Amino acid sequence: MLKVFLVEDEIIMREGIKKKIDWEKEGFCFVGDAGDGELAYPLILKEKPDILITDIKMPFMDGLELSRLVKAELPDIKIIVLSGYNDFDYAKEAIDIGIAEYMLKPVTSVKLLETLHKVGNSIYEQRKKADGNKNEQEQKMLARRNFFIKFVTADCSVSSLLKEGKELGVELAATGYNVLLLQLFNNGSIEEYTSKLIEVKKEFDALSQQNPNIVIIDRGREEFWIIFKGQTECSVDALYRDFEKWLIELISNRFCLEYFGVIGQSTARMGEMKNCYTAANAEFAHRFLKKRNQIVDISLLDKKTETEEKPIYLENLNVSKSDRKNIENFINTGLKSEIDAFLDSYFEKIGNKNIQSILFRQYVVMDIYIAAVNIAEEMGYSKQELSQLYGTEENLLKVFGSIEDTKEYLKHLLETTIDIRDKGAGNKYDQVLKQAQEYIEENYFMDDISLNTVASSVNLSPNHFSTIFSQKLGETFIEYLTRIRMEKAKELLRTTSKKLTDIAFEVGYKDSHYFGSIFKKTQGCTPREYRSKD
Repeated sequence: MLKVFLVEDEIIMREGIKKKIDWEKEGFCFVGDAGDGELAYPLILKEKPDILITDIKMPFMDGLELSRLVKAELPDIKIIVLSGYNDFDYAKEAIDIGIAEYMLKPVTSVKLLETLHKVGNSIYEQRKKADGNKNEQEQKMLARRNFFIKFVTADCSVSSLLKEGKELGVELAATGYNVLLLQLFNNGSIEEYTSKLIEVKKEFDALSQQNPNIVIIDRGREEFWIIFKGQTECSVDALYRDFEKWLIELISNRFCLEYFGVIGQSTARMGEMKNCYTAANAEFAHRFLKKRNQIVDISLLDKKTETEEKPIYLENLNVSKSDRKNIENFINTGLKSEIDAFLDSYFEKIGNKNIQSILFRQYVVMDIYIAAVNIAEEMGYSKQELSQLYGTEENLLKVFGSIEDTKEYLKHLLETTIDIRDKGAGNKYDQVLKQAQEYIEENYFMDDISLNTVASSVNLSPNHFSTIFSQKLGETFIEYLTRIRMEKAKELLRTTSKKLTDIAFEVGYKDSHYFGSIFKKTQGCTPREYRSKD
Protein backbone atom coordinates (compact mmCIF):
# COMPACT_ATOMS: atom_id res chain seq x y z
CA MET A 1 0.00 0.00 0.00
CA LEU A 2 1.07 3.58 -0.62
CA LYS A 3 2.06 5.55 2.47
CA VAL A 4 0.39 8.94 3.08
CA PHE A 5 1.52 11.77 5.40
CA LEU A 6 -0.69 14.79 6.22
CA VAL A 7 0.42 18.32 7.24
CA GLU A 8 -2.39 20.72 8.18
CA ASP A 9 -2.41 23.42 10.88
CA GLU A 10 -6.24 23.48 11.23
CA ILE A 11 -6.77 20.66 13.72
CA ILE A 12 -10.45 20.14 12.88
CA MET A 13 -9.66 19.68 9.19
CA ARG A 14 -6.64 17.49 9.96
CA GLU A 15 -8.64 15.20 12.23
CA GLY A 16 -11.49 15.14 9.72
CA ILE A 17 -9.23 13.95 6.90
CA LYS A 18 -7.61 11.33 9.15
CA LYS A 19 -10.88 9.86 10.43
CA LYS A 20 -13.32 10.23 7.53
CA ILE A 21 -11.24 8.15 5.10
CA ASP A 22 -10.92 4.37 5.50
CA TRP A 23 -7.29 4.40 4.44
CA GLU A 24 -6.66 0.65 4.38
CA LYS A 25 -9.85 -0.06 2.50
CA GLU A 26 -8.87 2.52 -0.12
CA GLY A 27 -5.43 0.94 -0.54
CA PHE A 28 -3.43 3.48 1.47
CA CYS A 29 -1.47 3.44 4.72
CA PHE A 30 -1.72 6.60 6.83
CA VAL A 31 1.73 6.95 8.46
CA GLY A 32 1.54 10.26 10.30
CA ASP A 33 0.50 13.89 10.57
CA ALA A 34 1.74 17.23 11.90
CA GLY A 35 0.48 20.77 12.44
CA ASP A 36 3.23 22.63 10.57
CA GLY A 37 6.15 22.05 8.20
CA GLU A 38 8.85 22.37 10.84
CA LEU A 39 7.40 19.53 12.93
CA ALA A 40 6.53 17.49 9.86
CA TYR A 41 9.91 17.55 8.10
CA PRO A 42 11.88 15.11 10.34
CA LEU A 43 8.85 12.78 10.55
CA ILE A 44 8.55 12.73 6.77
CA LEU A 45 12.24 11.88 6.37
CA LYS A 46 11.78 9.03 8.85
CA GLU A 47 8.57 7.56 7.38
CA LYS A 48 9.43 8.23 3.70
CA PRO A 49 5.80 8.44 2.54
CA ASP A 50 4.82 7.98 -1.09
CA ILE A 51 2.30 10.86 -0.95
CA LEU A 52 2.45 14.07 1.08
CA ILE A 53 -0.71 16.12 1.59
CA THR A 54 0.12 19.61 2.87
CA ASP A 55 -1.57 22.94 3.43
CA ILE A 56 0.22 26.00 2.03
CA LYS A 57 -0.45 28.62 4.71
CA MET A 58 1.00 27.35 8.03
CA PRO A 59 3.02 28.90 10.88
CA PHE A 60 6.77 28.33 11.36
CA MET A 61 7.24 26.66 7.94
CA ASP A 62 4.67 26.89 5.17
CA GLY A 63 3.74 24.13 2.73
CA LEU A 64 5.78 25.39 -0.20
CA GLU A 65 9.00 25.64 1.82
CA LEU A 66 8.32 22.17 3.25
CA SER A 67 7.70 20.83 -0.26
CA ARG A 68 11.01 22.22 -1.52
CA LEU A 69 12.91 20.57 1.35
CA VAL A 70 11.12 17.25 1.01
CA LYS A 71 11.56 17.11 -2.78
CA ALA A 72 15.29 17.66 -2.36
CA GLU A 73 15.56 14.59 -0.09
CA LEU A 74 12.79 12.42 -1.56
CA PRO A 75 12.58 13.36 -5.25
CA ASP A 76 10.06 10.60 -6.09
CA ILE A 77 7.49 11.69 -3.50
CA LYS A 78 4.17 12.99 -4.84
CA ILE A 79 2.84 16.14 -3.14
CA ILE A 80 -0.79 17.28 -3.00
CA VAL A 81 -1.10 20.92 -1.92
CA LEU A 82 -4.25 22.23 -0.17
CA SER A 83 -4.84 25.98 -0.32
CA GLY A 84 -7.54 28.37 0.75
CA TYR A 85 -6.04 31.03 -1.48
CA ASN A 86 -7.07 31.09 -5.09
CA ASP A 87 -3.84 32.81 -5.94
CA PHE A 88 -2.04 32.26 -9.24
CA ASP A 89 1.38 32.94 -7.67
CA TYR A 90 0.95 30.06 -5.24
CA ALA A 91 -0.09 27.73 -8.05
CA LYS A 92 2.82 28.85 -10.21
CA GLU A 93 5.35 28.28 -7.41
CA ALA A 94 3.79 24.89 -6.68
CA ILE A 95 4.28 23.87 -10.34
CA ASP A 96 7.91 25.01 -10.24
CA ILE A 97 8.55 22.82 -7.17
CA GLY A 98 7.01 19.80 -8.86
CA ILE A 99 3.73 19.50 -6.96
CA ALA A 100 1.54 16.68 -8.29
CA GLU A 101 -1.86 18.25 -7.51
CA TYR A 102 -3.06 21.68 -6.33
CA MET A 103 -6.47 21.64 -4.55
CA LEU A 104 -8.51 24.61 -3.33
CA LYS A 105 -10.26 24.45 0.03
CA PRO A 106 -12.77 23.42 1.15
CA VAL A 107 -11.79 19.86 0.18
CA THR A 108 -14.32 17.05 0.51
CA SER A 109 -13.32 13.45 1.36
CA VAL A 110 -14.71 12.30 -1.98
CA LYS A 111 -12.69 14.85 -3.94
CA LEU A 112 -9.51 14.14 -1.93
CA LEU A 113 -9.91 10.39 -2.46
CA GLU A 114 -10.37 10.93 -6.17
CA THR A 115 -7.13 12.94 -6.25
CA LEU A 116 -5.30 10.40 -4.08
CA HIS A 117 -6.25 7.52 -6.40
CA LYS A 118 -5.22 9.58 -9.42
CA VAL A 119 -1.81 10.30 -7.87
CA GLY A 120 -1.51 6.70 -6.62
CA ASN A 121 -2.16 5.30 -10.09
CA SER A 122 0.55 7.55 -11.53
CA ILE A 123 2.99 6.20 -8.88
CA TYR A 124 2.12 2.57 -9.72
CA GLU A 125 2.50 3.27 -13.41
CA GLN A 126 5.93 4.83 -12.90
CA ARG A 127 7.07 1.94 -10.70
CA LYS A 128 5.80 -0.64 -13.13
CA LYS A 129 7.79 1.01 -15.87
CA ALA A 130 10.85 1.34 -13.60
CA ASP A 131 10.65 -2.35 -12.54
CA GLY A 132 10.41 -3.43 -16.15
CA ASN A 133 13.32 -1.22 -17.17
CA LYS A 134 15.44 -2.40 -14.22
CA ASN A 135 14.90 -6.10 -14.95
CA GLU A 136 15.47 -5.56 -18.64
CA GLN A 137 18.70 -3.64 -18.02
CA GLU A 138 20.12 -6.33 -15.72
CA GLN A 139 19.34 -9.12 -18.19
CA LYS A 140 20.75 -7.06 -21.03
CA MET A 141 23.95 -6.34 -19.06
CA LEU A 142 24.63 -10.07 -18.55
CA ALA A 143 23.83 -10.92 -22.17
CA ARG A 144 26.13 -8.14 -23.44
CA ARG A 145 28.98 -9.32 -21.23
CA ASN A 146 28.73 -12.91 -22.48
CA PHE A 147 28.44 -11.67 -26.04
CA PHE A 148 31.67 -9.64 -25.89
CA ILE A 149 33.53 -12.59 -24.35
CA LYS A 150 32.41 -14.66 -27.31
CA PHE A 151 33.38 -11.81 -29.64
CA VAL A 152 37.08 -12.02 -28.68
CA THR A 153 37.45 -15.74 -27.95
CA ALA A 154 35.13 -17.81 -30.15
CA ASP A 155 35.24 -18.85 -33.80
CA CYS A 156 32.11 -17.09 -35.02
CA SER A 157 31.21 -15.76 -38.43
CA VAL A 158 30.94 -12.02 -38.88
CA SER A 159 27.28 -12.35 -39.91
CA SER A 160 26.37 -14.28 -36.73
CA LEU A 161 28.19 -11.72 -34.55
CA LEU A 162 26.44 -8.83 -36.28
CA LYS A 163 23.07 -10.55 -35.91
CA GLU A 164 23.51 -11.32 -32.21
CA GLY A 165 24.90 -7.85 -31.58
CA LYS A 166 21.90 -6.24 -33.27
CA GLU A 167 19.53 -8.29 -31.11
CA LEU A 168 21.32 -6.94 -28.01
CA GLY A 169 21.36 -3.38 -29.30
CA VAL A 170 25.14 -3.48 -29.78
CA GLU A 171 26.55 -1.59 -32.75
CA LEU A 172 29.43 -3.90 -33.63
CA ALA A 173 30.15 -2.74 -37.15
CA ALA A 174 33.32 -0.64 -37.21
CA THR A 175 36.54 -0.42 -39.15
CA GLY A 176 38.87 -0.77 -36.18
CA TYR A 177 39.07 -3.07 -33.15
CA ASN A 178 41.50 -3.94 -30.34
CA VAL A 179 41.61 -5.52 -26.90
CA LEU A 180 43.59 -4.73 -23.75
CA LEU A 181 44.18 -7.43 -21.10
CA LEU A 182 44.76 -5.95 -17.66
CA GLN A 183 45.79 -7.39 -14.28
CA LEU A 184 45.73 -5.48 -10.98
CA PHE A 185 47.95 -6.47 -8.05
CA ASN A 186 47.66 -6.02 -4.32
CA ASN A 187 50.48 -3.93 -2.85
CA GLY A 188 48.98 -3.27 0.59
CA SER A 189 46.60 -4.71 3.18
CA ILE A 190 43.73 -6.91 1.99
CA GLU A 191 41.11 -4.57 3.48
CA GLU A 192 42.58 -1.47 1.82
CA TYR A 193 43.06 -3.29 -1.49
CA THR A 194 39.48 -4.58 -1.50
CA SER A 195 38.15 -1.09 -0.84
CA LYS A 196 40.25 0.38 -3.67
CA LEU A 197 39.24 -2.40 -6.04
CA ILE A 198 35.53 -1.73 -5.48
CA GLU A 199 36.06 1.95 -6.31
CA VAL A 200 38.07 1.09 -9.43
CA LYS A 201 35.29 -1.19 -10.66
CA LYS A 202 32.76 1.59 -10.14
CA GLU A 203 34.90 3.89 -12.28
CA PHE A 204 35.16 1.18 -14.96
CA ASP A 205 31.37 0.68 -14.97
CA ALA A 206 30.79 4.43 -15.27
CA LEU A 207 33.22 4.75 -18.20
CA SER A 208 31.62 1.82 -20.05
CA GLN A 209 28.21 3.46 -19.72
CA GLN A 210 29.50 6.83 -20.91
CA ASN A 211 31.43 5.53 -23.93
CA PRO A 212 29.86 2.69 -25.98
CA ASN A 213 33.15 2.27 -27.87
CA ILE A 214 34.90 1.06 -24.69
CA VAL A 215 33.62 -2.21 -23.22
CA ILE A 216 35.13 -3.33 -19.89
CA ILE A 217 34.62 -6.95 -18.81
CA ASP A 218 35.40 -8.02 -15.24
CA ARG A 219 36.93 -11.52 -15.52
CA GLY A 220 37.42 -11.96 -11.77
CA ARG A 221 40.72 -12.38 -9.88
CA GLU A 222 41.44 -8.68 -10.55
CA GLU A 223 41.65 -9.35 -14.30
CA PHE A 224 39.85 -7.20 -16.89
CA TRP A 225 39.39 -7.25 -20.65
CA ILE A 226 38.88 -3.89 -22.33
CA ILE A 227 37.53 -3.95 -25.88
CA PHE A 228 37.93 -0.90 -28.13
CA LYS A 229 36.03 -0.26 -31.34
CA GLY A 230 36.04 2.74 -33.64
CA GLN A 231 35.55 3.94 -37.20
CA THR A 232 39.16 3.53 -38.30
CA GLU A 233 42.24 1.78 -36.97
CA CYS A 234 43.72 5.19 -36.22
CA SER A 235 40.67 6.17 -34.20
CA VAL A 236 40.93 2.93 -32.21
CA ASP A 237 44.58 3.66 -31.47
CA ALA A 238 43.68 7.20 -30.39
CA LEU A 239 40.84 5.84 -28.24
CA TYR A 240 43.27 3.44 -26.56
CA ARG A 241 45.89 6.14 -25.95
CA ASP A 242 43.31 8.36 -24.25
CA PHE A 243 42.13 5.40 -22.20
CA GLU A 244 45.71 4.52 -21.21
CA LYS A 245 46.26 8.02 -19.83
CA TRP A 246 42.97 7.84 -17.92
CA LEU A 247 43.81 4.34 -16.62
CA ILE A 248 47.28 5.25 -15.34
CA GLU A 249 45.90 8.33 -13.61
CA LEU A 250 43.15 6.21 -11.99
CA ILE A 251 45.14 3.08 -11.06
CA SER A 252 48.64 4.35 -10.39
CA ASN A 253 48.20 7.96 -9.30
CA ARG A 254 44.78 8.02 -7.64
CA PHE A 255 44.58 4.56 -6.03
CA CYS A 256 48.33 3.69 -5.99
CA LEU A 257 47.76 0.13 -7.25
CA GLU A 258 50.17 -1.93 -9.33
CA TYR A 259 49.14 -3.22 -12.74
CA PHE A 260 50.31 -5.04 -15.84
CA GLY A 261 48.62 -5.00 -19.23
CA VAL A 262 48.98 -6.15 -22.82
CA ILE A 263 47.37 -4.30 -25.71
CA GLY A 264 46.81 -6.28 -28.89
CA GLN A 265 47.52 -5.15 -32.42
CA SER A 266 44.59 -3.17 -33.78
CA THR A 267 42.78 -4.71 -36.70
CA ALA A 268 40.33 -3.47 -39.29
CA ARG A 269 38.51 -6.82 -39.43
CA MET A 270 35.97 -8.05 -36.93
CA GLY A 271 36.87 -11.64 -37.73
CA GLU A 272 40.48 -11.02 -36.66
CA MET A 273 39.58 -10.20 -33.07
CA LYS A 274 40.17 -13.76 -31.88
CA ASN A 275 43.71 -13.66 -33.32
CA CYS A 276 44.23 -10.26 -31.74
CA TYR A 277 43.15 -11.64 -28.36
CA THR A 278 45.17 -14.87 -28.70
CA ALA A 279 48.40 -12.99 -29.40
CA ALA A 280 47.81 -10.59 -26.52
CA ASN A 281 46.89 -13.43 -24.17
CA ALA A 282 50.10 -15.34 -24.99
CA GLU A 283 52.13 -12.36 -23.77
CA PHE A 284 49.70 -11.73 -20.89
CA ALA A 285 50.45 -15.23 -19.53
CA HIS A 286 53.94 -13.96 -18.57
CA ARG A 287 52.53 -11.14 -16.44
CA PHE A 288 53.63 -12.62 -13.11
CA LEU A 289 57.31 -12.43 -14.07
CA LYS A 290 57.25 -9.14 -15.94
CA LYS A 291 58.01 -5.69 -14.62
CA ARG A 292 54.85 -4.14 -13.23
CA ASN A 293 53.20 -0.81 -13.97
CA GLN A 294 53.56 -1.16 -17.73
CA ILE A 295 51.35 -1.97 -20.71
CA VAL A 296 53.09 -4.10 -23.32
CA ASP A 297 52.21 -3.25 -26.92
CA ILE A 298 52.13 -6.42 -29.04
CA SER A 299 52.80 -4.42 -32.20
CA LEU A 300 56.17 -3.27 -30.78
CA LEU A 301 57.46 -6.60 -29.48
CA ASP A 302 59.30 -7.53 -32.67
CA LYS A 303 61.10 -4.17 -32.61
CA LYS A 304 62.80 -4.85 -29.26
CA THR A 305 66.54 -5.14 -29.56
CA GLU A 306 68.72 -3.37 -27.03
CA THR A 307 65.88 -3.20 -24.52
CA GLU A 308 65.53 -7.01 -24.25
CA GLU A 309 66.16 -8.34 -20.74
CA LYS A 310 69.63 -9.84 -20.31
CA PRO A 311 70.13 -13.39 -18.92
CA ILE A 312 70.35 -13.57 -15.15
CA TYR A 313 73.37 -15.48 -13.76
CA LEU A 314 73.64 -17.24 -10.42
CA GLU A 315 76.12 -14.77 -8.92
CA ASN A 316 73.64 -11.87 -9.08
CA LEU A 317 70.36 -13.79 -8.66
CA ASN A 318 68.18 -13.32 -5.56
CA VAL A 319 65.27 -15.70 -6.10
CA SER A 320 64.00 -15.64 -2.53
CA LYS A 321 63.16 -11.94 -2.66
CA SER A 322 62.45 -11.11 -6.30
CA ASP A 323 60.74 -14.27 -7.57
CA ARG A 324 58.94 -15.72 -4.54
CA LYS A 325 56.35 -12.93 -4.79
CA ASN A 326 55.90 -13.65 -8.51
CA ILE A 327 55.32 -17.33 -7.75
CA GLU A 328 52.75 -16.49 -5.06
CA ASN A 329 51.00 -14.08 -7.42
CA PHE A 330 50.74 -16.75 -10.10
CA ILE A 331 49.40 -19.35 -7.66
CA ASN A 332 46.86 -16.83 -6.37
CA THR A 333 45.54 -15.55 -9.70
CA GLY A 334 46.99 -17.61 -12.59
CA LEU A 335 45.17 -20.21 -14.68
CA LYS A 336 46.08 -23.81 -15.48
CA SER A 337 46.27 -22.95 -19.16
CA GLU A 338 49.03 -20.40 -18.35
CA ILE A 339 51.34 -22.78 -16.43
CA ASP A 340 53.52 -23.76 -19.42
CA ALA A 341 54.04 -20.12 -20.42
CA PHE A 342 54.74 -19.16 -16.80
CA LEU A 343 57.40 -21.88 -16.38
CA ASP A 344 59.03 -21.05 -19.71
CA SER A 345 59.17 -17.40 -18.73
CA TYR A 346 60.43 -18.27 -15.24
CA PHE A 347 63.23 -20.50 -16.52
CA GLU A 348 64.15 -17.92 -19.15
CA LYS A 349 64.45 -15.26 -16.48
CA ILE A 350 66.66 -17.54 -14.39
CA GLY A 351 68.88 -18.12 -17.40
CA ASN A 352 69.71 -21.29 -19.30
CA LYS A 353 73.22 -21.37 -17.87
CA ASN A 354 71.93 -21.44 -14.31
CA ILE A 355 69.21 -24.05 -14.84
CA GLN A 356 71.77 -26.57 -16.09
CA SER A 357 72.93 -26.94 -12.49
CA ILE A 358 71.16 -29.75 -10.56
CA LEU A 359 71.87 -27.91 -7.33
CA PHE A 360 70.16 -24.79 -8.64
CA ARG A 361 67.18 -26.77 -9.96
CA GLN A 362 66.77 -28.21 -6.48
CA TYR A 363 66.77 -24.69 -5.07
CA VAL A 364 64.16 -23.52 -7.60
CA VAL A 365 61.87 -26.53 -6.98
CA MET A 366 62.02 -26.10 -3.21
CA ASP A 367 61.30 -22.38 -3.52
CA ILE A 368 58.14 -23.02 -5.58
CA TYR A 369 57.26 -26.02 -3.38
CA ILE A 370 57.39 -23.90 -0.21
CA ALA A 371 55.24 -21.17 -1.80
CA ALA A 372 52.67 -23.78 -2.88
CA VAL A 373 52.63 -25.51 0.52
CA ASN A 374 52.14 -22.21 2.36
CA ILE A 375 49.09 -21.34 0.26
CA ALA A 376 47.65 -24.88 0.54
CA GLU A 377 48.08 -24.86 4.33
CA GLU A 378 46.19 -21.56 4.46
CA MET A 379 43.34 -23.44 2.75
CA GLY A 380 43.34 -25.96 5.60
CA TYR A 381 45.39 -28.82 4.12
CA SER A 382 47.58 -30.84 6.52
CA LYS A 383 51.23 -31.73 5.85
CA GLN A 384 50.22 -35.38 5.43
CA GLU A 385 47.61 -34.50 2.79
CA LEU A 386 50.13 -32.32 0.97
CA SER A 387 52.73 -35.10 0.95
CA GLN A 388 50.20 -37.28 -0.88
CA LEU A 389 49.37 -34.49 -3.33
CA TYR A 390 52.86 -33.11 -3.97
CA GLY A 391 55.02 -36.15 -3.26
CA THR A 392 57.39 -37.08 -0.42
CA GLU A 393 61.03 -36.08 -0.10
CA GLU A 394 61.99 -39.38 -1.77
CA ASN A 395 59.78 -38.54 -4.75
CA LEU A 396 61.32 -35.07 -5.03
CA LEU A 397 64.78 -36.57 -5.55
CA LYS A 398 63.57 -38.07 -8.84
CA VAL A 399 62.62 -34.75 -10.44
CA PHE A 400 66.13 -33.37 -10.87
CA GLY A 401 67.40 -35.86 -13.46
CA SER A 402 66.76 -33.46 -16.34
CA ILE A 403 65.35 -30.02 -16.97
CA GLU A 404 62.28 -31.68 -18.56
CA ASP A 405 61.71 -33.78 -15.40
CA THR A 406 61.96 -30.66 -13.27
CA LYS A 407 59.51 -28.74 -15.46
CA GLU A 408 57.08 -31.67 -15.51
CA TYR A 409 57.07 -31.88 -11.72
CA LEU A 410 56.63 -28.12 -11.33
CA LYS A 411 53.72 -28.25 -13.76
CA HIS A 412 52.08 -30.97 -11.63
CA LEU A 413 52.82 -28.95 -8.47
CA LEU A 414 51.22 -25.77 -9.85
CA GLU A 415 48.21 -27.59 -11.34
CA THR A 416 47.52 -29.26 -7.99
CA THR A 417 47.88 -26.00 -6.08
CA ILE A 418 45.58 -24.12 -8.47
CA ASP A 419 42.98 -26.90 -8.01
CA ILE A 420 43.27 -26.41 -4.23
CA ARG A 421 42.96 -22.65 -4.69
CA ASP A 422 39.92 -22.90 -6.93
CA LYS A 423 38.22 -25.30 -4.52
CA GLY A 424 38.86 -22.80 -1.75
CA ALA A 425 37.60 -19.98 -3.97
CA GLY A 426 34.52 -22.06 -4.68
CA ASN A 427 33.92 -22.33 -0.95
CA LYS A 428 34.49 -18.59 -0.66
CA TYR A 429 31.91 -17.90 -3.33
CA ASP A 430 29.57 -20.39 -1.69
CA GLN A 431 29.73 -18.17 1.38
CA VAL A 432 29.26 -15.03 -0.73
CA LEU A 433 26.21 -16.55 -2.40
CA LYS A 434 24.85 -17.66 0.97
CA GLN A 435 25.13 -14.05 2.17
CA ALA A 436 23.47 -12.82 -1.04
CA GLN A 437 20.62 -15.32 -0.65
CA GLU A 438 20.13 -14.27 2.96
CA TYR A 439 20.05 -10.63 1.86
CA ILE A 440 17.41 -11.43 -0.77
CA GLU A 441 15.34 -13.40 1.78
CA GLU A 442 15.41 -10.41 4.12
CA ASN A 443 14.75 -7.75 1.46
CA TYR A 444 12.78 -9.41 -1.38
CA PHE A 445 9.77 -7.20 -0.57
CA MET A 446 11.73 -3.96 -1.11
CA ASP A 447 10.86 -2.30 -4.41
CA ASP A 448 14.42 -1.02 -4.86
CA ILE A 449 16.17 -4.39 -4.50
CA SER A 450 18.22 -5.11 -7.62
CA LEU A 451 21.30 -6.90 -8.93
CA ASN A 452 23.33 -3.78 -8.07
CA THR A 453 22.12 -3.53 -4.46
CA VAL A 454 22.65 -7.24 -3.75
CA ALA A 455 26.11 -7.21 -5.40
CA SER A 456 27.02 -4.19 -3.28
CA SER A 457 25.93 -6.03 -0.12
CA VAL A 458 28.59 -8.71 -0.75
CA ASN A 459 31.24 -6.26 -2.06
CA LEU A 460 31.33 -7.54 -5.64
CA SER A 461 30.85 -5.70 -8.92
CA PRO A 462 27.45 -6.32 -10.57
CA ASN A 463 29.09 -8.05 -13.56
CA HIS A 464 31.20 -10.38 -11.42
CA PHE A 465 28.34 -11.12 -9.03
CA SER A 466 25.93 -11.81 -11.90
CA THR A 467 28.35 -14.33 -13.43
CA ILE A 468 29.00 -16.16 -10.15
CA PHE A 469 25.30 -16.17 -9.27
CA SER A 470 24.11 -17.69 -12.55
CA GLN A 471 27.02 -20.18 -12.74
CA LYS A 472 26.59 -21.45 -9.18
CA LEU A 473 22.79 -21.41 -8.88
CA GLY A 474 21.81 -22.19 -12.46
CA GLU A 475 19.46 -19.20 -12.79
CA THR A 476 19.83 -15.47 -13.20
CA PHE A 477 19.38 -13.04 -10.34
CA ILE A 478 16.02 -11.84 -11.70
CA GLU A 479 14.77 -15.43 -12.09
CA TYR A 480 15.82 -16.21 -8.52
CA LEU A 481 14.25 -13.05 -7.04
CA THR A 482 11.02 -13.63 -8.96
CA ARG A 483 10.87 -17.25 -7.77
CA ILE A 484 11.31 -16.18 -4.12
CA ARG A 485 8.62 -13.54 -4.48
CA MET A 486 6.21 -15.96 -6.13
CA GLU A 487 6.73 -18.58 -3.38
CA LYS A 488 5.99 -15.95 -0.74
CA ALA A 489 2.93 -14.80 -2.70
CA LYS A 490 1.58 -18.37 -2.96
CA GLU A 491 2.04 -18.79 0.78
CA LEU A 492 0.04 -15.62 1.47
CA LEU A 493 -2.65 -16.62 -1.03
CA ARG A 494 -3.06 -20.00 0.68
CA THR A 495 -2.83 -18.97 4.32
CA THR A 496 -4.45 -15.50 4.45
CA SER A 497 -7.50 -13.66 3.14
CA LYS A 498 -5.50 -10.54 2.29
CA LYS A 499 -6.38 -8.56 -0.81
CA LEU A 500 -4.29 -9.07 -3.91
CA THR A 501 -3.06 -5.47 -3.76
CA ASP A 502 -1.74 -6.07 -0.24
CA ILE A 503 -0.08 -9.36 -1.20
CA ALA A 504 1.54 -7.72 -4.22
CA PHE A 505 2.90 -4.97 -1.97
CA GLU A 506 4.18 -7.46 0.62
CA VAL A 507 6.22 -9.38 -1.95
CA GLY A 508 7.80 -6.32 -3.58
CA TYR A 509 5.39 -5.22 -6.32
CA LYS A 510 3.85 -1.77 -6.03
CA ASP A 511 1.53 -2.45 -8.97
CA SER A 512 -0.96 -5.28 -8.40
CA HIS A 513 -1.61 -5.56 -12.15
CA TYR A 514 2.08 -6.09 -12.85
CA PHE A 515 2.21 -8.61 -9.99
CA GLY A 516 -0.73 -10.47 -11.55
CA SER A 517 0.91 -10.66 -14.96
CA ILE A 518 4.20 -11.96 -13.48
CA PHE A 519 2.31 -14.52 -11.36
CA LYS A 520 0.38 -15.85 -14.35
CA LYS A 521 3.52 -15.97 -16.49
CA THR A 522 5.49 -17.97 -13.91
CA GLN A 523 2.75 -20.07 -12.28
CA GLY A 524 0.44 -20.67 -15.23
CA CYS A 525 -2.65 -19.19 -13.57
CA THR A 526 -3.83 -15.92 -12.03
CA PRO A 527 -3.50 -15.28 -8.27
CA ARG A 528 -7.28 -15.63 -7.87
CA GLU A 529 -7.29 -18.95 -9.73
CA TYR A 530 -4.43 -20.20 -7.55
CA ARG A 531 -6.28 -19.18 -4.36
CA SER A 532 -9.45 -20.97 -5.45
CA LYS A 533 -7.69 -24.26 -6.22
CA ASP A 534 -8.44 -27.18 -3.90
